[in-house]
Amino acid sequence: MAVHRYPLRVYFEDTDAGGVAYHANYLRWAERARTESLRDIGLPLSLMTARHNSSLVVRRLDVAYRRPARLDDLLTLETRVLKAGAASLEVGQDVLGEDGGLLARLTVGLVCVDVATLRPVPLPEPWRSAMRPATGLE
Repeated sequence: MAVHRYPLRVYFEDTDAGGVAYHANYLRWAERARTESLRDIGLPLSLMTARHNSSLVVRRLDVAYRRPARLDDLLTLETRVLKAGAASLEVGQDVLGEDGGLLARLTVGLVCVDVATLRPVPLPEPWRSAMRPATGLE
């Protein structure tokens, strides 16, 4: 999967009294961007659940905030697969401002789990194959 770009606007509901985006909203935006990156390659999470009774859940998350997003800013979230294992993915996400400057960088560890037991299971095909080009897995 190549770099996926997801545009979004900062709305009043995303900000504090000073018009600065609340820090937790970056996590919501990143989740939306990851979801849309899978949907855009024709492999939505709903299909993974329906066909394989599995889903991707966040296991680890690291966020480095660089500059604040503000009310009415147009942002771009770039999502890329950094690493893929049998049952896990590491995803890098950058939140960019209108000028292309980095506002925040997220590294997200995801694990594929059985939705009934919440125990790790192998990432099903074709999701696993879709992650290979960006990671160099053969």
